[in-house]
Amino acid sequence: MMQARSIRTRRWSRREYETLVEGGFFGCHERLELIGGLLLVKEPQGDPHAVAVDLAAAALRGAFGKAWLVRAHAHVALGRHSRPEPDVYVVSGSPRDYREAAPTRPALVIEVAESRLRFDRGQKASLYARAGVPDYWIVNLVDRVLEVHREPARLEPPRRRCGYRSIQTLGPDASVSPLAAPAARIAVADLLP
Repeated sequence: MMQARSIRTRRWSRREYETLVEGGFFGCHERLELIGGLLLVKEPQGDPHAVAVDLAAAALRGAFGKAWLVRAHAHVALGRHSRPEPDVYVVSGSPRDYREAAPTRPALVIEVAESRLRFDRGQKASLYARAGVPDYWIVNLVDRVLEVHREPARLEPPRRRCGYRSIQTLGPDASVSPLAAPAARIAVADLLP
């Protein structure tokens, strides 16, 4: 009788993945991101998702000003095994500052969530917390709220994973200030399609 073999998987490094991307291994229409060494297919975007991304990018550009770069659907380099493509993020500087290498320290990351809400609350939140992203927001299209995650830390046992100690849910009537731009106020309604 043959013994069943366990299925082996291989985790990719960020450097290996970037080599494949630069070499044209993936088709231009393949929407992938590297999370913890695994290649994940990004969710398809419906119209409300696309509108929320545009609204978030516009609101953040107004809140942060010219000393900051607001990017939509661009990758960040987080550690050796992750190269996520958040819906929107903010880093200091200008586009030419990142000509040679992707940003590694976003001040704020936003994910617009509908079908992958659980994933964005769990694995994505853990990834961003582990990378020290101080401000992580989820534009929750299911419940029409903004979830603000702050204070990245290693969480208590039994899970022993990274996450955020502070999670606040804000409705459409509320407003929020980014940690890196505390004088700015962004209405939650301005982020919802």
